[in-house]
Amino acid sequence: MVAGLYLLSGCTGSKKASKGNPNAFKKTQSGIEYKMYRDNKATPLAKEGDFVDIHIHTKYNDSLIFDSRTNNNNKPVSLPLNKARFNGDLAEVLSMMSAGDSMVAMVSVDSLIASKQKTQPWMKPGSKITYVISMISVKTQEQINKEKNMASSEQMAIDEKLILKYLADNKIVGAKKTASGLYYIMRQPGKGDNAKAGQTVYVNYTGRTLDGNAFDSSVDPKFNHVEPLSFLLGRGNVIQGWDEGISLLNKGGKATLYIPSPLAYGKNSPTAAIPANSVLIFDVELVDAK
Repeated sequence: MVAGLYLLSGCTGSKKASKGNPNAFKKTQSGIEYKMYRDNKATPLAKEGDFVDIHIHTKYNDSLIFDSRTNNNNKPVSLPLNKARFNGDLAEVLSMMSAGDSMVAMVSVDSLIASKQKTQPWMKPGSKITYVISMISVKTQEQINKEKNMASSEQMAIDEKLILKYLADNKIVGAKKTASGLYYIMRQPGKGDNAKAGQTVYVNYTGRTLDGNAFDSSVDPKFNHVEPLSFLLGRGNVIQGWDEGISLLNKGGKATLYIPSPLAYGKNSPTAAIPANSVLIFDVELVDAK
């Protein structure tokens, strides 16, 4: 579970609840006490395998433990909804909610201890952890994939324009495009067969962004690792643009790869030297393939 998912209180709908019976809590099969503050019956319930976005506010007695609005830059917590694994698992009440719902839930510390779940030393037997949960969205795996594909297609179109502009501005001719959207130029032919998936390949490289800033290299001493990079080709151990681009080379072959961000790191950059959604340029040499 995401950090903080075991404690909360005070959220949307509290005024609404105060008009009703403050003791009108129900119990789940495992013993979680809960009360719905807002019940949106127009949307389907979250189910196992879905992905949910929630705002969650967690308290133990009078102490605030976690608040997604404060601790997560006002962004909801995103997580897959799995089957409840123990008494007190919040997955049980999340599966009772749909987009637009809000509830308060109380989990007994005793139930967590009995289920051999990790608790904090200051969580005493007989006490309860309080959560206020607002379900922001519920999405199926199919919806998630569709959104990712749409975002990827949009970014690919943006990146292709950037690559073509870069090639034109720098008077680079002869670049070829693969079906995936990778652009490449062969600089030097090698010998023998092209590298194949499952082989261990040894590659010299220098990587840079479109503005010319080098962010890594196996041949420049300033990056402190002057030796070929080895990896198992075609197994997802490197970015997609590399798995495809290196497979275009045979031993001794050299090329320049122009990799759109969806085939590189996308918005999840591993370093500040690579801004999110960056097109990457790699000069690569296949030293060997075994």
